[in-house]
Amino acid sequence: MNQDQIEQLVKKQRAFFDTGATLSVDYRINALKKLRAALTEKEESIAKAIRADLGKSTEESYMCETGLVISEISYLLRHIRRFAKEKTVPTPLAQFASRSCRKPTPYGVTLVMSPWNYPLLLTLDPLADALAAGNTVIIKPSAYSPATSELLRELISGLFPEEYVAVVTGGREENGYLLEQKFDYIFFTGSKAVGRTVLEKASRHLTPVTLELGGKSPCIVDASANLKLAARRIVFGKFLNCGQTCVAPDYILCQESVKDRLLEELKAEILHQYGADPLHNDAYGKIISQKHFDRVTGLIDGQKVVHGGGSDPQTRKIEPTILDNVTWEDAVMGQEIFGPVLPVLTFENLDSVIHTVNSHDKPLALYIFAEDKAVIRKVTSRCAFGGGCVNDCIIHLATSQMGFGGVGESGMGAYHGKTGFDTFTHYKSIVDKKTWLDLPMRYQPYRKVNDWLVHLFLR
Repeated sequence: MNQDQIEQLVKKQRAFFDTGATLSVDYRINALKKLRAALTEKEESIAKAIRADLGKSTEESYMCETGLVISEISYLLRHIRRFAKEKTVPTPLAQFASRSCRKPTPYGVTLVMSPWNYPLLLTLDPLADALAAGNTVIIKPSAYSPATSELLRELISGLFPEEYVAVVTGGREENGYLLEQKFDYIFFTGSKAVGRTVLEKASRHLTPVTLELGGKSPCIVDASANLKLAARRIVFGKFLNCGQTCVAPDYILCQESVKDRLLEELKAEILHQYGADPLHNDAYGKIISQKHFDRVTGLIDGQKVVHGGGSDPQTRKIEPTILDNVTWEDAVMGQEIFGPVLPVLTFENLDSVIHTVNSHDKPLALYIFAEDKAVIRKVTSRCAFGGGCVNDCIIHLATSQMGFGGVGESGMGAYHGKTGFDTFTHYKSIVDKKTWLDLPMRYQPYRKVNDWLVHLFLR
């Protein structure tokens, strides 16, 4: 779409929102049910599109994308009437007689910009939250995942009129046109570099934003950990989607005394989960583009490889790779890896771990593997991070009961479930003052007795 077409689309959505149609909870419920039904019906087509873009298996596509979206929609449908209900709150005695309430209201015309690594999940989860809250939505999926983006365009256009929900495909040019428009809310998932641009553009219109970014998420392995189980879960979380997960463990901080044992368990788990020849494992994904393939392979220092390290430029596959004896001066520690390369660093004491984590940009996720409760409490209390797990990886994002989001450099704002509904909702604070009584103490001329009453009420 060109700039004029996008401008007209935004105007069309604003005119539709102004009709008040989306304020009806029944209208929102109907939209969510249509979306959920379509996802179930198109499950096979969705899996094919995601496989074309990222090489994911049918099982992984459902487990990590389609199924999670369906779960989010189902949660919203169970709770939407309660979420959308006006809530009475206590009124100070000084405001007697009146009723105070918080009235949930949709922002209006919203923009959802999604990435390529989980092209369905990270598009439709925020869409579901925005629709539940009563907004209209323009979706801008990534140009790096063209098959899924086209599927999304066809899916959405077949379900909703464009004045309610629309998909704009394309690349940077279309992104630029969209960000020149005035939206009532912008939800962006992607890189820090683009996130800064989104925030800068939104600031011109004072548009509120949610930024879901990334960062180098540490995985801490204490000497008290169950190493075999830790290795199994780390391998799953790190190499899922060929490492292209924003909350994947970016690097391991392992207690020196158990490093060798952990390395052996990690190697064994890679063989168990991906086989002796992962480059020919049909269920193992691929890197999204040649550019990213070249970047990730460039981070592999052959002298530090203790497992894997191989790659195939034709299929853009990289073996699950472990690097040992890594320091913060290595290239692999200078950026978010976003690929199947796992550096292992060591530590002597827990205070040094906390210092290491907190001396770098705040990560989107943190994982601690330990049986020692004191260690777990200390790490989760003193380290800054968006969210995380104890004795597991990445599963904290797979629940609608908790908000998911970053902190500091890894993002701002959160979504999923009630938190997602709140993200796309403005809560009006309203006091309904009754007319059958009017306390005189706030009016001039001021009197001592009224001053005494004010002091009595306001303390």
